[in-house]
Amino acid sequence: MSAGESVALECAYFDAWRCRSCTLLATPYARQLAAKQAEVEARLPALAWEPPFESAAGGFRNKAKMAVAGSLAAPTLGILAADGTGIDLQACPLHEQPIQDAMPVLEALVRDAALTPYDVPSRRGELKHLLLTASPDGELALRLVLRSSEAIPRIRKRLDALLAALPLASVSVNLQPDHKAVLEGDDELVLHGGTLRMRVNHVPLRLKPRSFFQTNTAVAAGLYRQATAWIDDVDPASALDLYCGVGGFALHAARPGRRVAGVEVAADAIDAARETAAELGVDTAFSVGDATAVDLEGAGAPEVVVVNPPRRGIGPLAERLEDSAARHVVYSSCNPVTLAKDLAAMPSLAPVRGRLFDMFPHTGHAEVLVLLERR
Repeated sequence: MSAGESVALECAYFDAWRCRSCTLLATPYARQLAAKQAEVEARLPALAWEPPFESAAGGFRNKAKMAVAGSLAAPTLGILAADGTGIDLQACPLHEQPIQDAMPVLEALVRDAALTPYDVPSRRGELKHLLLTASPDGELALRLVLRSSEAIPRIRKRLDALLAALPLASVSVNLQPDHKAVLEGDDELVLHGGTLRMRVNHVPLRLKPRSFFQTNTAVAAGLYRQATAWIDDVDPASALDLYCGVGGFALHAARPGRRVAGVEVAADAIDAARETAAELGVDTAFSVGDATAVDLEGAGAPEVVVVNPPRRGIGPLAERLEDSAARHVVYSSCNPVTLAKDLAAMPSLAPVRGRLFDMFPHTGHAEVLVLLERR
């Protein structure tokens, strides 16, 4: 068996059948990538495909979403079994090393601050999840999802020791009082910092506690570089980034003489994008709003539109783009099925270039970037 055919990642949890989330882990990585490429090409024919952008086999996830279970004496940080009991995955090899290194410290925090793990079957306990994000510079952002505010004073009391033990740029508490399959609630209390700088390529993006960011930083950097290269190739005077989040695509595409704007429904993400734009000194206009309701006609219509929607796709926005003045669309999709559906609703915008970005190795998920051109 050649090096490219070998199993790419050793995982004791997978081998012991404790966690099978990486459904393709037993498949050699080269075969995983080839199968994903074949699937997207079947759904999106007649494209000029770039070579797929590979990921590292392990240590690539910049975010850990750890369900907390067990007991104060023996908490588990990982996932929940079908019966609601905890499966500890502190040494998950998908996570970046700073995240793995932080897990014993966080387990100790659970015990020392008496953060009683939430027990799903009995609906009792306080701490539901630990969410930890790592930046390329090794800094961390921690969110503790609690059922109530009861434990916050004990967390505050131990905050200095926690900051001394870990390179935390942000610590916050999210309150999720309901017993339902929702990761977080409406209330967020920042205990320290509040912003994690995610340096991607030349852009120092900022993440607030609720901000969305791709879970694979190295592949996200490649995604931004490719989108920027395609935008520069058509050299528009104006570009609009819809579902812009913290401004990744827009801030990468900003150039002297090019009008760049971004629209996102999350106000804290727009605040972060504006802060980064001010630091870089680039001419951008970020606004809070519904991406599906933006004006795409008239004298101020953008020449290029970038869309990076959730898995459900762009829905009715596809028809509006079809009727818009945009000459090109750059579509970043985490769901090839909805991508194909949306492209069918835009027959005047022909897909001309595409590339697969393997954001989620060892799973069937695929991130696809496509350039569309007005016929």
